[in-house]
Amino acid sequence: MKLQAINSNPKISFPSSSNSQFASKNIQNHPGSCSLLQNSNCKFSRININCYKPISISASYGGRESESGDDVTSSPAKALRRVLGSPGIHLGPACFDALSAKLVERAGFDLCFTTGFGISAARLGLPDTGLISYGEMVDQGRQITQATSIPVIGDGDNGYGNAMNVKRTIKGYIRAGFAGIILEDQVSPKACGHTSGRKVVSREEAIMKIKAAVDARKESGSDIVIVARTDSRQAVSLEEALWRSRALADAGADVLFIDALASKEEMKAFCEVSPLVPKMANMLEGGGRTPILSPIDLEDIGYKIVAYPLSLMGVSIRAMQDALLAIKGGRIPSPGSMPSFGEIKEILGFNTYYEEEKKYATKTSQFSLERGYSSESNNAYNIQRISQEERNQREEDPVVEVLTPEVYNEYVADGSGSPFSGIWSKKLRVKITGRDGFEKLDIRIPAGFLDGITNIVPALGGINIKALLDDAASEVGGKQLLDFNDTMGDRIQVFLE
Repeated sequence: MKLQAINSNPKISFPSSSNSQFASKNIQNHPGSCSLLQNSNCKFSRININCYKPISISASYGGRESESGDDVTSSPAKALRRVLGSPGIHLGPACFDALSAKLVERAGFDLCFTTGFGISAARLGLPDTGLISYGEMVDQGRQITQATSIPVIGDGDNGYGNAMNVKRTIKGYIRAGFAGIILEDQVSPKACGHTSGRKVVSREEAIMKIKAAVDARKESGSDIVIVARTDSRQAVSLEEALWRSRALADAGADVLFIDALASKEEMKAFCEVSPLVPKMANMLEGGGRTPILSPIDLEDIGYKIVAYPLSLMGVSIRAMQDALLAIKGGRIPSPGSMPSFGEIKEILGFNTYYEEEKKYATKTSQFSLERGYSSESNNAYNIQRISQEERNQREEDPVVEVLTPEVYNEYVADGSGSPFSGIWSKKLRVKITGRDGFEKLDIRIPAGFLDGITNIVPALGGINIKALLDDAASEVGGKQLLDFNDTMGDRIQVFLE
């Protein structure tokens, strides 16, 4: 499933393929537009997708408020309980930092999980073997919950100790803004449930930890959702895991979760336990013990929420490896493999921030300082002052979009084998001036790196970069190639030197 949010209108698309087995599509379309194509490996018989229009809030630039007027951010547990009480199955990718959490929300998901596996990897660069501490998990969780307005279920590991430690953990996760917490019955040090050698505490200790969690919730005046996880399927047996699930539900758990179930039959048996208590599934991508099933199959079995613990972490690792290989080879990652700088700024909330900043502007702050970089002065502050008349004129310039297709440079640094070998001896100077008149960028790069950029929208007169560079290769230095305003209002100038 691929979900993309474009500005404030989420777009949901499934790449097409002949292997799709969709029988019907049921889309609930809240404000915002949705488009549905077919998915190559999907075996859904129906699809239920909720699309929400993001609404900016001051606490999280680019975040979302409840359109019903409910204060979701001040009561994350209530928001999660509404999700659990709503029809259908709910999918929750696992995030590992504030940025990944923000992306989950922008993609239109109703809830999010944190992953101890991913946080240990991202924060420490270490395996999920009990090395990360309670304090580190709470600190990371606080950053995550502040970056998003959807409810977040936190990975509470085994509570970081005995029942008294569990009480402290519950209260700390509540203060950090979590909507729910997952508590497991592993011994210390704990580890990923799909790895070998798992051990669990006694039945009595497992039950007492959940009771302690319930008591801590009452003492805090909170309604945090308690997800009771047992790893006894792998440590002992399926029968033991089913027994513990019943007992943990009786002790007050709001959601039940058996990790590392080994078959669809075992998953069905689990969902028959305490049928009024919601069940959580864990679809460990890339080779876990539990079979990967479609959301529809999981819903038919009886699950209510589904975690995808490694998707964001896994694709991030691969993308960073690919980018590093490109840089090491003297190239930059192709534009098709990463968002544009403008898209990155939009995701992080720069535009919303600037709009809100205007409310507090004073006469003395109309000329702000921006850190600039110049090839002639490293890390210098480049300040330009322009008249209000010039500024208004620039803001009224026509706005055009430059489309940059994927760039694959197959030529070596000396340009051998390339019709643009002469271009390698020349430099392209790219200068970006903000709409406020301050210089943002002034760099020089080998012109040959732009071999392959061929499409520019008709608003620029149909200019072809490749042909333009070819014609300009013999021109004298200083020839201006491009001068236009991008969609953000910044002035882009390109010179051949």
